[in-house]
Amino acid sequence: MSGPIPGGEGGRPPAAGLLPRQAGVTPKPVAPATRFERCFDAFTARTQLPRQAAVVRIGIALAWGGFLLREWPNRRELYGDRSPWSAELAGKLLGETHAFTVLTWSDSRLWFELVYHLGVLAAVLLALGWRTRASSLLFAVTAVSLQNRNVLVGDGGDNVVHLMAIYLVLVRCGRVWSLDARRRRRRPPRAPMGEPRAVLDALVTMVHNCGMLVIAAQVVLIYSTAGWYKVQGSRWQDGTALHYPLHLDYFTPWPGLSGLLGSSLLLTFLLTYGTVILQVGFPFTLANRRLKNVLLALMMAEHLAIAVTLGLPFFSLAMIAADAVFLPTGVLLRLERRVARARRARTSERTPERTPERTREPDAGADVVDVVDGPDPDVAERGSAGLRQGSG
Repeated sequence: MSGPIPGGEGGRPPAAGLLPRQAGVTPKPVAPATRFERCFDAFTARTQLPRQAAVVRIGIALAWGGFLLREWPNRRELYGDRSPWSAELAGKLLGETHAFTVLTWSDSRLWFELVYHLGVLAAVLLALGWRTRASSLLFAVTAVSLQNRNVLVGDGGDNVVHLMAIYLVLVRCGRVWSLDARRRRRRPPRAPMGEPRAVLDALVTMVHNCGMLVIAAQVVLIYSTAGWYKVQGSRWQDGTALHYPLHLDYFTPWPGLSGLLGSSLLLTFLLTYGTVILQVGFPFTLANRRLKNVLLALMMAEHLAIAVTLGLPFFSLAMIAADAVFLPTGVLLRLERRVARARRARTSERTPERTPERTREPDAGADVVDVVDGPDPDVAERGSAGLRQGSG
């Protein structure tokens, strides 16, 4: 039963590209994908702006976690049983606004202490990127609950944290620069996904992309409304608005610096009008990438100046973290590569006697830890055992 094998010479099957021609079938030309198809594929199959989402995650977690740690001695006066805004007053207000808080479930001190310290823990876990799905949900519940318990002690930074905490539940903020990303790269490669899992993954990707779009729209709305309201104010129109907070004791952590800035009428005038121009003009610069990047850098520098001169570090950090959604991907990639090279250099200095293994530069989708970490020993051992079993 050793007849010739049809379609090939010497018992070899024919090449795949020759089968249609030998069978007399002409392959149909594949039409190029339309712009709508490319956009739809990018929206459903590609996680957009993963590094920007990571920066927002880390910044918001550090801002709220730092605030909770700073106010830890005063936690009971702010949100607990010693607060002048009593539980009865908070309950009446919540009955009208229908805001959510778990602190109304019980008025015991033990329950309040549990929620407060869970908020600190959630901020730490979210900043590290450990189980970001669960930690982002816990972060949102605790942050919203504490802020809604006493709405009289918040400021603009707390409002930003409130909104971003909800949005971070929807986005894949742990794809890079997180412990989750490190753990995924240490796992063995997974089997191809089935159709239900693929559909669910596409749905999660779409929710992430929508969430990032909502974050960007929220930042634009914050700046546009703030800028246009400033335009209507008489102090902003005559250029003296920044003169007053620079002379308030509550907003002068560095009296010498505040006095130096507030004593110059020309500098105060320029800073006042410059703030209005930045906030009003930023939404109109999104169509021009270079101009947008320039205004974004100026706004971040402005928030850093507010943190130093007015003593509002957590407000400034929350705003910078929200602004990070517009950071250029190229800048974040260059920063990632520099950190990777610094970590490799530090690792080689610690172990000079060992010959460093050849590493590759991170691509656009690689994390920093992927460059530094080697293969998992357990994965290598399982792979070697499988090879021995297949060959034995």
